[in-house]
Amino acid sequence: MNDVLGLVVGVVVLLAAAGGLVWFTQRTPARSVFAPPEPDAEPEEKPATLIDRIGEALARTRAGLSSVFGGFAPGRALDADAWEQLEEALIRADIGPRTASALVTSARDAKVPVEDLRGWLANEVARRVARFDFDIASAPTGPTVILVVGVNGAGKTTTIGKLASRYKLAGKSVILGAADTFRAGAIDQLKVWGERAGVPVVAHQEGADPAAVCHDTVKSAVAKGIDVVILDTAGRLQAHAALMDELGKICRVVGKLLPGAPHECLLVLDGTMGQNALAQARVFKEVTKVTGIALTKLDGTAKGGVVVAIAEELNLPVKLVGCGEKLDDLRDFDAQAFAKGLFG
Repeated sequence: MNDVLGLVVGVVVLLAAAGGLVWFTQRTPARSVFAPPEPDAEPEEKPATLIDRIGEALARTRAGLSSVFGGFAPGRALDADAWEQLEEALIRADIGPRTASALVTSARDAKVPVEDLRGWLANEVARRVARFDFDIASAPTGPTVILVVGVNGAGKTTTIGKLASRYKLAGKSVILGAADTFRAGAIDQLKVWGERAGVPVVAHQEGADPAAVCHDTVKSAVAKGIDVVILDTAGRLQAHAALMDELGKICRVVGKLLPGAPHECLLVLDGTMGQNALAQARVFKEVTKVTGIALTKLDGTAKGGVVVAIAEELNLPVKLVGCGEKLDDLRDFDAQAFAKGLFG
């Protein structure tokens, strides 16, 4: 009798232990005994928005303007000295003397309160630079040909590489033409950017005819059904007449191969140059039909207001802005984002 009772008790104990084990495994996630505990997942970093990126790039320019706004007492009307300080700050930001004077005069005549001044200026600047078509031209049929011009050192080749990468990521086929055959190392530099962007580069020897390079590049693009052709060119402002002849010949050659080409002529300007960049733009407008500006090194300058000067004095749109050294640091220009980044 005792043996039977002991057997029953043993069975009950075993059943209770098994039930407890099932309950525990149901409440505890399965994990290999050989695997260490998984660390908590790192939160994904959100990509910077256009406004954030341009805002970061304009930080130095905005800081210069903010130091002036910070000296104005809220609720009190600005006197003549204060208005003059504001105008000088806008000029230092390279908005341009004429535009700076017009902005200050309009704000003073409108009796804009101090606390609303930043917002008023941002809206007015956005209005002045937003009157253009900022889209890069696209050919209705066949390859789109983009001619890129600018002085050496402005970031021309880097901009071409970034632009090629943008098109490639958008699903477009791209080919580059190394038509800056004058500057030593320019061809090799473009080849490096072509490799980074994953696009082919048509190149001749150093000193070759730039128009011949452009001819072969466009001809290859037409034959292979490539979507976008980007042509690099020399930027020799010290040889004004030679540059004019060279660019004119390039336009004639590609125009014969592909009527309507080049469809876009982008002038690359160094944002840190301020009014000197404006002077360069005037020369290139005389030399060729510039359709838009790519402004580089915006993140390294306190003169970001030159965008306004370009729009007002040259009647040209800034279509692209360079905000860093990475392949994706070339952004479409946005008037509202720019104005917000400029004034905060």
